[in-house]
Amino acid sequence: MTTVKMSHSILPRAVTAVAGGAALALTLSACAGSAGSAGGGGGGESAGFAYDAPQEEVDELLADLDPVTIKFQPSSASPDSVMAPAGTVFKELVEERSGGKIEVEIVWGQAIASYGEVHDALADGRVDVAFTLPPYDPAEFPAINDLGTAMAALPASPLVGELVANAVGNELGWSNQSALDTYEEKGITPLTPLAASGGYYTVCNKEVHGTDDWKGLQARAGSSAQGAMIQSLGGTPVSMEYAETFEALQRGTVDCTVGQLVPSAESGIFEVAPNLGYTTTASIPRLAGAYLAGSKYKELPLAYQQIIFDSNALAGSGGMQAVIGGNAAAVAQAKEAGGDVSAFDDELQDAIGEFSQKATEEAIGNGHIDENILATIAEGEERWAEEFAELGYEDEGEVSDFDEWFDPETDFMPYAKASYEKGQAMEHRPS
Repeated sequence: MTTVKMSHSILPRAVTAVAGGAALALTLSACAGSAGSAGGGGGGESAGFAYDAPQEEVDELLADLDPVTIKFQPSSASPDSVMAPAGTVFKELVEERSGGKIEVEIVWGQAIASYGEVHDALADGRVDVAFTLPPYDPAEFPAINDLGTAMAALPASPLVGELVANAVGNELGWSNQSALDTYEEKGITPLTPLAASGGYYTVCNKEVHGTDDWKGLQARAGSSAQGAMIQSLGGTPVSMEYAETFEALQRGTVDCTVGQLVPSAESGIFEVAPNLGYTTTASIPRLAGAYLAGSKYKELPLAYQQIIFDSNALAGSGGMQAVIGGNAAAVAQAKEAGGDVSAFDDELQDAIGEFSQKATEEAIGNGHIDENILATIAEGEERWAEEFAELGYEDEGEVSDFDEWFDPETDFMPYAKASYEKGQAMEHRPS
């Protein structure tokens, strides 16, 4: 595996923090001063700075601003989790860029608000920044749900495929006005309106290779599109909280779960379901996430908003460290548990591809995503794959041996910088 290294001198001086990894989540506490004056810590009238401004210029701009504390609720259950970089890097970037004027208080394990209520918690100020899963409520966030369905058109791979999917997904989120309007109506501000996160796999307590293996199979689904896919293959979709999945697989209440590998690695689920199946062509429909800021975000001084926004984008390096490192950890755990790790056979992959195409057509018919979405996705895939190849990222094997060829020291900051600077997010930077 080619390890991509980048010295801090190459990064914008605005960001000299670690290249580790976090997907970001923060909460703005009542430490913020009154709104309206640059000196008092409020938003609106305070001055901002350029993304690549020297640190001394930023320090001078922040000198008279009151310190604030923001609460960030990431996806990880604890700081010791394989998913932790998706939270810790954001904190490091924000605190370094702000010279400590912004303190990020990380709240692990959805302790303030579960995925089902986190959007309300953002709107009412209990949480200031959080990783959320909008498709948990597809009726409330139809555009994000439909975009996740359409992203199944992207080919899957354990490293480059994840980078491309997240770069493409980020652009799809920012370019979908329906999604942006929905967030605004709910009183929350998108930092990453669509986070593709990790690809989806089957984790089962029995081997599942072909279409015949799906007949009568009971599988936990994370989204409505995944449930429909399971049903189309002859299985029975089961809806349950992820925390209940381990016991359900252990007891045989369900045979499989369809999900990302990172939470499976974190929860030790391969102890009871060691068989890992994956696609190599079209992907399983994704349950898209998002990084969102709460109602207090816009009350902050402009410079503070910019630091949070920039740091969220660059903390995508941590998000990819968590997702891709979690993929490798999951493959290793499955093998250690004596499980089968293999691609689905061609017939099953064709069936998944056919379902995904029909599901995307239905999603387009809902009227929340562009009718040319597949062409947009294909163009984005080609452009970002070329960009990341130039940065040195490449797949050197299959999922089945990913634990052997993936270099855990891979630096994903070049990916995060390119996605931010050459994507659409920069156009939405607070100003």
